[in-house]
Amino acid sequence: MDNFYSSDVAFTKTVKDIQTRKGSRRAYAQQEQAGGWRTDITPDIKAFIEGQTSVFLATANAEGQPYIQHRGGPAGFLKVIDLQTIGFVDYVGNRQFITTGNLVDNPKAYLFLIDYANRRRIKIWGTAKVIEGDDRLVAELMPADNKARAEQVILFTVSAWDANCPQHIPQRFDAADVAAALAARDARIAVLEAEVAKLNAAG
Repeated sequence: MDNFYSSDVAFTKTVKDIQTRKGSRRAYAQQEQAGGWRTDITPDIKAFIEGQTSVFLATANAEGQPYIQHRGGPAGFLKVIDLQTIGFVDYVGNRQFITTGNLVDNPKAYLFLIDYANRRRIKIWGTAKVIEGDDRLVAELMPADNKARAEQVILFTVSAWDANCPQHIPQRFDAADVAAALAARDARIAVLEAEVAKLNAAG
């Protein structure tokens, strides 16, 4: 019987055959022998997850039709509950409920997190479920001072995760971060201009 590796959640036999044909299988086989992908959330990945303001959640329906939905909120809207569980409040939106329906038929799910400023991305495979009517859990997971209306909660159980290299990730910055940097620069310029004016007056 073949060994099972955590990366097998993505590396099916067909994928491995293609890796063999294209010359990358040996490197990934060595990675598997070394322990493969992590299946628990490490402290650095916890910090990364909880620092994000955006996430993409992928699901598929009973027929295998994929669907990707964006979810966003203030930093901390994604919460690591334990070593294998991520939770977040699903806010009221367009009320199509495609993700909700998909998870009823097929609990397999995938989270894609990307930090453009630091050119880092994390891929997380697992399963997800929708929790409705749990006010305590909503209160626990809802970020402070968030005015969004809660629809339900989504709990994601991690099967495996992998971090990609920064190659091909364009570097972008959030508008709020750019505004803060410009404000700090302008404040520094104002201080320097005041010092120059003071020196000129004294001279």
